[in-house]
Amino acid sequence: MIDKIIRPILVAAGAFLLWCGTAAAEPMKCSGEQQACATNCAKLTDQMRLRACITSCSQRLAVCRQTGCWNNGSSNYCGLLRQ
Repeated sequence: MIDKIIRPILVAAGAFLLWCGTAAAEPMKCSGEQQACATNCAKLTDQMRLRACITSCSQRLAVCRQTGCWNNGSSNYCGLLRQ
């Protein structure tokens, strides 16, 4: 009898905790991808390559804001917020 009462309570609590965890996740944004790109560029020591890398990040950001897709050079992924 108690098992029939406790099991639904545990299932409901687990579902609630799962919902809370997914609701708190922040969606990915184009601006966040651009910041990650610029952080990777900062590792370069050659000033010419650094400028070219930063320019490329800016161009990728412009495309992402239009399409919602980010192309990091090796892969393309979509569904980003255009901010």
